[in-house]
Amino acid sequence: MSNFKIKLSLFLNYFVFAILLNSVGILIQKSQNQYQVDEITASSLEAFKDLSIAFASFFVGSFLPRLGYKRGMLIALALVFCGCLGMYWGNSFASVRILFACVGISFAIIKVSVYSLIGLVTSTEKQHESLLSSIESFFMIGIAAGFVAFPYFYSDTDPDAWLRIYLLLAGVVALSFFILLFSPFKIKYENPGTSPGKDFTEMIKLLKRPLVLVFAISAFMYVMTEQGIMSWMPTFNQKVLLLPEKTSILMTVILFLSVALGRYISARLVKKISWFAILTVCLIGAACMVIFILPQTQNLKPVKIESLKDVPLIAYVFPLIGLFFAPIYPLVNSFVLSSTEKVLHSPMASLLVFFSAIGGTLGSRLVGYLFKNIGGNKAFYFSLVPMSILLLCLFFFYRYQKKKTISPA
Repeated sequence: MSNFKIKLSLFLNYFVFAILLNSVGILIQKSQNQYQVDEITASSLEAFKDLSIAFASFFVGSFLPRLGYKRGMLIALALVFCGCLGMYWGNSFASVRILFACVGISFAIIKVSVYSLIGLVTSTEKQHESLLSSIESFFMIGIAAGFVAFPYFYSDTDPDAWLRIYLLLAGVVALSFFILLFSPFKIKYENPGTSPGKDFTEMIKLLKRPLVLVFAISAFMYVMTEQGIMSWMPTFNQKVLLLPEKTSILMTVILFLSVALGRYISARLVKKISWFAILTVCLIGAACMVIFILPQTQNLKPVKIESLKDVPLIAYVFPLIGLFFAPIYPLVNSFVLSSTEKVLHSPMASLLVFFSAIGGTLGSRLVGYLFKNIGGNKAFYFSLVPMSILLLCLFFFYRYQKKKTISPA
């Protein structure tokens, strides 16, 4: 199959960045425990990651088709390779910030490239939805792999042993680089305009479309909710559920595996069931998890954890909220991208990454503030607000699709 190697490289790049990008939750916890920073200072790591994503993505969409998707992804992999080595040798909170800045800039290039190329290697809306959901599902498997791998590098006798994982990650990035380097990219794609300035202007003009504006709001709200919970789950497990540091990270794997499973299931269901029905049920289910499960974390008493069977039941149940979060991001993205001309997929993906990054930063900063000032067992209740706004956005998308279907071509 002509596009097999391209799809393989997209999956592999997403897997590598899933581990690095979403280790922010581990590093937030590690920065508090090892570098002695408080919750609000630790939450700045999300800003270093997401603001660099936002800054890069705001400009990358307009020039990436000129640079070339393959060349852009190779540059991104080289940058993050340097960031991994810098983290290993630096071993400081400043090194962590630099690492996430490198990862953020690189991921902006990777994600815009992946989202743009999906539109070029698929020919129908259903294929687009299925492939995007599958890649996002694989992304969650990469995150889970990272949360399993990190604790295995921890040592009770050597506080710096965990840094060795960055040598392993640098090796994986190098492998990804060479696989991509030797993958043939023969896809033809159009330039969106005649000059970089005009391309950038066309991207900004997209925000005048009601569909794109609501899309930007929904991406912002979703990532604000998701990143707020995902980035702080290890800290939640340690400070609220009173689990040991290593166990708190391992239990977070349940969240990412549940998201991966949810996206895999939704990639199959969307071929038979309306995306609107799937997402409505998921948002209501996620809200119910917050309302009915979080109160069970009140007044927990510390227990001795010798094995996973000693872990409180709540630590297994609450992360299953990922099953409900899972389909929202890929299905909304796919719906809007497939409703946009293919020549505008790159700038459209750029706007998506930009607003997602800003939402992630705000979500994590807000949860960090709430953790410090009202307590971790209450901090996650804030997610009910963006979930409600997301539900309103879904109704707009549904009405738009209905109107588009009824209107003559």
